[in-house]
Amino acid sequence: MSLPFYYFSYLNCLLVKGHRYTITIFLTIKVFLLKHSVKTNLKQSFKHSLKLGNRLQKIEKMVATQRYGHIWDCCCDHGLLGCALLNRQASNIVSDIHFVDIVPELMAELEIKLQRFYSSSSNEVIIKNWKTHCLDVAKLPLDQYDGKHLVIIAGVGGDLMIKFIEAINKQHHNLAIDFLLCPVHHQFSLRSKLIELDFSLKDEVLVEENQRFYEVLLVSSSSAAEGKGNNKISPVGNKIWQSDSIKVSLSQAEIVDKYLNKTLNHYQRMQKGLQQSNKQDNQQTKTNNANVDVQHIIDAYRAVTLASLVS
Repeated sequence: MSLPFYYFSYLNCLLVKGHRYTITIFLTIKVFLLKHSVKTNLKQSFKHSLKLGNRLQKIEKMVATQRYGHIWDCCCDHGLLGCALLNRQASNIVSDIHFVDIVPELMAELEIKLQRFYSSSSNEVIIKNWKTHCLDVAKLPLDQYDGKHLVIIAGVGGDLMIKFIEAINKQHHNLAIDFLLCPVHHQFSLRSKLIELDFSLKDEVLVEENQRFYEVLLVSSSSAAEGKGNNKISPVGNKIWQSDSIKVSLSQAEIVDKYLNKTLNHYQRMQKGLQQSNKQDNQQTKTNNANVDVQHIIDAYRAVTLASLVS
């Protein structure tokens, strides 16, 4: 029998027996318990809603391998990732979590939730170590905060990520910034831009969630030449094709093989469409289409070897 139910039953018994002098006290207790029960249920509901899928779980684990003064959860939507990072804060590993999105309605709703569930937290670290920002990701005020920065961008395409990264890198070229990126598409273009910017690779993994595949890249704005070991970024990925780095529902070898075939099929269909368009259009259109030829991308993915998966 739960504690609230016990008190409610006891109060009813007292009322029946005519113990009127206790009514006021127990009514106060009853109101308190009702409020406590509602608050507990809300917190449990909020905690349950923070359950992360494979993609966000992997991102959270990759964050845990590094130490940062400030973590910027960009395009944060409902703030699931940032809240998960807040919940795992420890006294000896403390990061300020910044929730960033350009949609005012989303940020206003998130601010209310954060105030409700973290302003009265027993952990003072959590209370003071978060902040919301309603602004364009390209305009992050990194120079206003001391410490090492991690910028997390997920849930958008690689083309938009390129714009964000170029703007941030240009504005804060004097800072060594880590980026944790999970594009929904245009992975090859994103990787090519990171190579062009001379970024270095810290880690990369391939994640499967709901029959979709996601590349997750942890990179640094520091040049690969400044680091140690093989930390150059590959236009098609390197470590993501190694089976021991993938822990998802399907077997590791199946995940890698399926993703490679899906990617190749995508670019082969694109190339076929361009070739058919070239046959039908005039010479000027042919010249324009030559600029978006994807044969070099097909060749790059065909060169990927999965020999290490065979045992």
